[in-house]
Amino acid sequence: MRFLPHLIFLGTLVSSALAWDEAGHEIVATIAQIHLHPSALPTICSILNDTSPSPGKPLCHLASVATWADSVRLEKRWSAPLHFVGAVDDHPSKTCLFPGKQGWEQNRNILNGMRNVTNLLGDFVKKQRGGIIVREDMELANEALKFLIHFLGDLHQPLHLTGRNRGGNDVKVLFNGNQTNLHKVWDKFLVEKAIRTTPPKYNYPLADKRVEYSLRGTYYDRYIRQIVAEGILDSWKHEIPDWLSCPRPKISKDAPLAQMTERQSILSWAQWLVPDNDPSKGTDDAVLCPYTWAKKIHPLNCELAWPKELDQEPRQRSVEIETGRMFPRSDFEELELDTPKYAGVIAERKLVEMMLAQGGVRLANALNSLFAEDVV
Repeated sequence: MRFLPHLIFLGTLVSSALAWDEAGHEIVATIAQIHLHPSALPTICSILNDTSPSPGKPLCHLASVATWADSVRLEKRWSAPLHFVGAVDDHPSKTCLFPGKQGWEQNRNILNGMRNVTNLLGDFVKKQRGGIIVREDMELANEALKFLIHFLGDLHQPLHLTGRNRGGNDVKVLFNGNQTNLHKVWDKFLVEKAIRTTPPKYNYPLADKRVEYSLRGTYYDRYIRQIVAEGILDSWKHEIPDWLSCPRPKISKDAPLAQMTERQSILSWAQWLVPDNDPSKGTDDAVLCPYTWAKKIHPLNCELAWPKELDQEPRQRSVEIETGRMFPRSDFEELELDTPKYAGVIAERKLVEMMLAQGGVRLANALNSLFAEDVV
């Protein structure tokens, strides 16, 4: 049975997500926790081996492991390609193809990485309900779950969906006069600015206890309240069914997942992908469809995320900087992105908030489908 996220939000439908920097990933995970079916959390916490004895508090917080996958990238080098996807023919801001005739730059990517860890968790649940879990199964499920929580965040950062200049990591820009790179602007600076400019009224609890129960007392709690109150409960509430909609499954059911090392298990699904004109085959099913979701997000790279000015002739740095800010020495002037034309438009359209909300709601739906009890 497919579980929609349990909450009054989908209850206005019922009845009343390095990608992002640490804050972004933890916000995605917290939004997911808000939407979890109550019966799913005990199993999730047991897999994470993280249960709180504190009364009135959740057994565990998904946010506490949301950045684990980034922290082990040096140790688990094989996992690095699983954080992103890029197409050979993709070249924003001029050309956005997903994937185009030449396909993906690497066969291992976030799309089949998400598919594989989800199947590993499904296999774990079947064994657990059959009473045949061993320690190795629990260890593999622990890492698969932490990867899944992280990957849902990565998927909803647009620059994780293009390989050009390593998703913008090699493109120097300025944000509020500080030199950084394009990828970092989306990972960190846009989120931080949004948190800083959250209206003061969201410093206070919302009436909905489910939201407050899932918060952790962080500096971005107010931002989560705003995303929930203004977005999930209001502007986007009628869009949520579409966010969760996946096309008819085209995934193979015959790929083996058992009796492998951790590295083999996490990566094995990519080896069973059959070339096909439909890129979603092998990755998308009725609940989790990373290709379908990513294909809808990817055009943002040509529309806005990758500034068109970066593909124009470099502008010579002027001798005088009228703003009075200090800039690093350079032969060319880096493009400032903390402007009304760039950061202002992103804020006005609430693009960052929507990406974080979509990542959280979709993560919750995947976890509910895996771990919630089959209730009518």
